[in-house]
Amino acid sequence: MTSLVLTIQETLRYRGKIGQWSWVAHRISGLGVVLFLTLHVFGVAWSVFYPELWEKSVAVYQSPLFTLGEFALIACVIYHAYNGLRISILDARPPLWKYQRRAANIVIVATVITLLPIFALMVNHVLHFYGAGPSTLGLDKVIEKLLPFVVGIPLAIIAAILLSGAYGLIAGDRAGKAGARRHGSRAERFWWSYMRLSGVLIVPLVFGHLALMHVIQGVFALTSPQATIAGVPVLADAAGVLANGINNSGTAVEYVAERWNFLMAGVAVWRLYDFALLALVVIHGFNGLRYVLTDYTMNNPLMRRASLYLCVVGAVVLLVMGGGALLGTITDSAVRIAEETRIELFGPDGGHSVPPETSSLTIPSGS
Repeated sequence: MTSLVLTIQETLRYRGKIGQWSWVAHRISGLGVVLFLTLHVFGVAWSVFYPELWEKSVAVYQSPLFTLGEFALIACVIYHAYNGLRISILDARPPLWKYQRRAANIVIVATVITLLPIFALMVNHVLHFYGAGPSTLGLDKVIEKLLPFVVGIPLAIIAAILLSGAYGLIAGDRAGKAGARRHGSRAERFWWSYMRLSGVLIVPLVFGHLALMHVIQGVFALTSPQATIAGVPVLADAAGVLANGINNSGTAVEYVAERWNFLMAGVAVWRLYDFALLALVVIHGFNGLRYVLTDYTMNNPLMRRASLYLCVVGAVVLLVMGGGALLGTITDSAVRIAEETRIELFGPDGGHSVPPETSSLTIPSGS
């Protein structure tokens, strides 16, 4: 870990070297996004497998602590996306690297310009939600709900180290080094290309997701009774009763169900969209995490191998859970469980003290 300490020391000693600061900010913002990604994929997957856990997760997201964290998350995503585009463009055209300082400044300006209107809209959602005096979880309850992750992540790290140690005892570190020399160069060229290509593809998908779920409506709409579902047209049956595109129960489980069940020309467009987002972001994110971890374990075969195992297993687990949820079905009983969970958390009214933020939509008739 000496190299990590050296990196921090040298970064703090830099004066006016924006390239170094951009490198540090890119890594920190990426780590923040990967942490949230892990929490988010588990949470959304629970809407199918364990609806009560998804409802509890959303209650945590709607607590004051996570409300502040949401602003930090959006800032991390926007900066990381823009800086990633900068890196991809300059790597594709190496002569342009002489303008890297100017490009880094442009990234900062673009990030600020983008965040100003986004934060203004998000603040409006926050004021609307908290101004209505909603029921929210206290800090003690938030910490209690996060305990599985607080405990689980260190356990995953310990398991990766033990697995690495077992492999080292059986195969020996020399064999691992020889294999790395034979295959590392070709594999790393592939991952270098993947990170840049996937980074470009991810930007419109992530920005679209943020716009729908954090800006246009906001995360508080997930549990607003009778709220419209972002990206899903509201339809009424022949009797004029709203049948689709409305969160009737005011549960996060029904919100996800309405979104994933929306069909356009017989295609579940939001399931496909979320699957593309899941695959690209998880592999991109955990490979980026691998870069960070292995940079600081270069001279320690045990920890370097453990870093690789941790990232590979973490990515596989998220892909399997998220993909399984996208292929699954959210039943009416899952929605009822979610309603009961909200009553358990907030009392008889389920914490529904906030009038829904609905957009003005034309409601066509349909089956």
